[in-house]
Amino acid sequence: MPALVQLLPFLPLGLLAGVLSGLLGIGGGVIFSPLLLLAGLAPHQALATSTLAIVPTTLASTITLRRAGSLRSRPCLVMAAAAAAAGLAFSRLGSLLPAAPLLALQALMYVVISCTLRPRSPLSPEVGMPSEQRLVALAGVGALAGLTSGLLGVGGGLVMVPLLVRGLALPIHQAIPLSTVAVLSSALVASLAFLLDGRAEPWIGLLLGGTAAFGSQWAAQRLQRVSGQRLFQLLRAVTVAVACDSGRRFLQLLLAG
Repeated sequence: MPALVQLLPFLPLGLLAGVLSGLLGIGGGVIFSPLLLLAGLAPHQALATSTLAIVPTTLASTITLRRAGSLRSRPCLVMAAAAAAAGLAFSRLGSLLPAAPLLALQALMYVVISCTLRPRSPLSPEVGMPSEQRLVALAGVGALAGLTSGLLGVGGGLVMVPLLVRGLALPIHQAIPLSTVAVLSSALVASLAFLLDGRAEPWIGLLLGGTAAFGSQWAAQRLQRVSGQRLFQLLRAVTVAVACDSGRRFLQLLLAG
């Protein structure tokens, strides 16, 4: 475990993770995990501690979005409950897998997302879906967030936002707040499991997450000012960068073994 003082040079990147979290509805784990690996944590520790850092990051943006009136109670509750249940169910599965397959899964997931991520065309037909059926679909998307949080140590926002926009025809400025709440719920449950089994480093996670919370609150306050096209460009850039980094680390482990 690295000393907390060793993490001080990484705190500006923690702020960046918070800004991306508040703007894109992600947890920040795509930045937290590489930082923690660079700081010397083992892969399983880094994934678990990253999940813990997501909690204060997304909590700050959720409070800001709630105050701005951007959260609808029923859809948020459905997604949060599904994400929490899945996060708890899959939180122990990640500890059973070797580090290399986890990194390979991360890289593959982000490659697929970056290849398929695109905004809906203004001429695309709206998806007509009864309200109850839409809630079931939202629960499925929330469960996917819990799976990625518990298994891979990432919040799942990079998966949920494209699904909500393209699959459920939600405007991206509505999808991002829903994703933020689901990420918070799944990360909260998964991080509790990680703390109980000793995989997460609590002070490191809280230091990074607490720093990122300032960035996420600032960005969430400005979400509505950013165009949908710019948000999609940011999402694509983040997924491509993280896919490359996860693939690089997977190859390093493979060659080292």
